[in-house]
Formats: sequence, structure tokens, C-alpha cells
Amino acid sequence: MPTILLIVLVLSALGLVALVLLQQGKGADAGAAFGSGASGTVFGAQGAGSFMTRATAILATIFFLSSLGLAYFSGQQRTTIKSVTELAVPAEEAKPVAEDVPVMPGNEPAGSDVPKAGE
Repeated sequence: MPTILLIVLVLSALGLVALVLLQQGKGADAGAAFGSGASGTVFGAQGAGSFMTRATAILATIFFLSSLGLAYFSGQQRTTIKSVTELAVPAEEAKPVAEDVPVMPGNEPAGSDVPKAGE
């Protein structure tokens, strides 16, 4: 069900973007009043405004409802996610790294003034 809602959400968002970009601005009506060719649209001089407005409202409602549905379903899935500190290896189980590294011949460590951890 959440997958279907996600598909509906994406399609309605794309439809909303397309409809908003297709609509004329507020100042476009002034050009049509003086005999401009912009009034010869598919829906007529006034029909496109009401159709586009109604389609935008319907798509916005679908987008809103599908968003609410996805929010509801995401709240229903309770998975216990461990934090990073719970997933870390405890210090007493961790292996010392420096003792695991092999020493290449000719690169033996020189004597050091610093005592080792156990001394």
C-alpha cells in the first residue's frame, strides 16, 4: 500500500508542476482584451482558467491526501534501530592493531624510550 501511495504522490506532484507551468499569469488577460492572439486557446478565452484551476485543486487534494497516507504508514512501522554506540565493538573485545601488522625485513623498529603499556 505505501508503494502505491508513493507512486500516486510522485505522479500528482509532476501533474501539479505541469499544470502550474501551463497556467497564464495575472497580466496575460490584458493582452487578450486588446485583441491579442493569446485568447485563441483550446478551451476558449475564459474556459482554460476554470479548467486549469479546478484540475490544480484536484491534484493538490490528491497530493495532500497521499502525503497524509504515507505519513500514517510510516508511523505504523516500528523498527528498532540500534544507535552507532550500540553497534560498536566493546573495548575489551577489540584486538590490538599494532601487534597484527607484520614487520618487513630491514624495517625493524628502532629502540624507543617510551615504555610499553604493560611495563
